[in-house]
Amino acid sequence: MEERTTDEIALIYKSAGDSVFVINNDTTKEEDETDSEWKNRIKQNVEHLELIKGYKKIDGTTSIWTTEDFSAIDIAIVKGKTVYWLKLTLLLINFKIVKL
Repeated sequence: MEERTTDEIALIYKSAGDSVFVINNDTTKEEDETDSEWKNRIKQNVEHLELIKGYKKIDGTTSIWTTEDFSAIDIAIVKGKTVYWLKLTLLLINFKIVKL
């Protein structure tokens, strides 16, 4: 396996922007989407960002990232987790209230 090229790293970084966009602009459940589908959509985008941040060179230690700005990615990870867990908590609370 060879090290990723600068172009490959730029493409990976760009794909992170797609997940940031989804988390920042598309965090409400669609009408035709189940709660499970909605949670999975947000969760998958958060996990995608976390995975990308952790990419390493072949040595397994050195990050592939150099001067890239991860501010928007970090904010999206926190927002996605907050939205996901808040929604999950509210669903559980509603379930318990209805069940009582």
